Amino acid sequence: MSNVTFDMETMKLISLFQAITRASVKDCFENSELVFIVGEGEIGKAVGKQGSNVKRISSALKRKIKIVEFNHQLSQFIKNLVYPLRVEKVDEAEGIITLTAQDIQTRGYLIGRGGSSLRKLEETVKRHFPIKEIKVA
Repeated sequence: MSNVTFDMETMKLISLFQAITRASVKDCFENSELVFIVGEGEIGKAVGKQGSNVKRISSALKRKIKIVEFNHQLSQFIKNLVYPLRVEKVDEAEGIITLTAQDIQTRGYLIGRGGSSLRKLEETVKRHFPIKEIKVA
């Protein structure tokens, strides 16, 4: 289903992450920060008590990291990716995903400057689900 391939550098990052957290990693990529997508139900293990694992990995790599829980439901996976932003509704029609934001500010954050945040989100979702594009309503 997912067409994800890793280079040696990414494999090292995943290995370090799994050694520290004991959580399985489904995906890892560079966005504005280093993003790790962990298996369903493993977010608590990955983050650690009071975010201890996040702090340890972040200081070891000297980079900001974000941990996202994978979900086989497309709508929940997208909500997990955009968290802490809140999305009211996720509609899918013929491969086109429409996100309904709570307010104007949230909508702005979802889209990003020149649509950059939206394109990154779309790229990430395409790695795991067969979609055409994502729009914000």
